[in-house]
Amino acid sequence: MTEGQRRNKKRKRGGRHRGKKIAEKNNESSSVATPSGSASTVKNSSKSTPSFLDKMKARLSGGYFRMINEKLYTCSGDEALKYFKEDPSLFNVYHSGYQAQMSLWPEQPNDIIINWIKDRSPSLVVADFGCGDARLAKSVKNKVFSLDLVSNDPSVIACDMSNTPLDSSSVDIAVFCLSLMGTNFPSYLQEANRVLKPRGCLLIAEVKSRFDPTTRGADPNDFVKAICELGFTSTSKDFSNKMFMLFYFQKKVCCLFCSSYAMLLHDISR
Repeated sequence: MTEGQRRNKKRKRGGRHRGKKIAEKNNESSSVATPSGSASTVKNSSKSTPSFLDKMKARLSGGYFRMINEKLYTCSGDEALKYFKEDPSLFNVYHSGYQAQMSLWPEQPNDIIINWIKDRSPSLVVADFGCGDARLAKSVKNKVFSLDLVSNDPSVIACDMSNTPLDSSSVDIAVFCLSLMGTNFPSYLQEANRVLKPRGCLLIAEVKSRFDPTTRGADPNDFVKAICELGFTSTSKDFSNKMFMLFYFQKKVCCLFCSSYAMLLHDISR
């Protein structure tokens, strides 16, 4: 073999060696890129935005909630009871919308009320007027009568808030958490007075917008005065939250004749 042939043979071997190295390097690059690419795909899919249909469903659900909410504020408790009896699914629509609204609030009034009850004796009996999903009853050790217009839970008593099946002077604490709705809501408070024991506590949480003077809302002081005229004494108020107000009352100690008269009226109306 001549000297020229030897050089050509070495040159070919070197070319094959370099080609192998480049191929290996490319393979390594592609093996690294594949996981990176798949991770990128997963990451992008996790950021999937709601579809147009999802947005329309949410908007429709919110519209139904506002419609039902307006209905409950402008009809009596008895009419609201009949309304939901005719179509119980509307109750679920309403409470789904309610929970969606509550999820946007930085603080829940129900949490404050639950903590207030936890700070007291577990032997105290509670009546939760307009209980919704009965979260209060599930959060405390106390015996709780959960009352609402529709019962989707065996522990919830379906009834008109102005005419509950509870015995007179049988409850230590009555709660209305964003549930004073309806044209006859004062009758709900009269019912709370009936079922409460003397010196029993009444807790009310209401949205702040109901007391906004710029939207013809009620004066909080007039509201307190009106409730006191129903047989209560105001013990404290909390207006610190930007979304809701809390009112605390105590049932006045009335004469035996008054208690007996309230019991008689309730028995006649049932």
